[in-house]
Amino acid sequence: MYEKLVNYAARQLELDPSQITPDSTFESLGIDSLDIVEMIMDLEGELGVELDMEDQKISNFQELADFIDTKLN
Repeated sequence: MYEKLVNYAARQLELDPSQITPDSTFESLGIDSLDIVEMIMDLEGELGVELDMEDQKISNFQELADFIDTKLN
């Protein structure tokens, strides 16, 4: 899932994938809350799962990948 997120960010948010690490925070990469909402909505549609982010404290790519993995299992 982590690689899927990196590929999405590189493609949709025009980020250099080499700059994205598991510990990269969204803020450090210039990803704002609107970008995150759009990414989650796209992933929900692609994966066919609802990702309820309410009450989640997710600040980096690895945390988001881990959260999505729990929803898929």
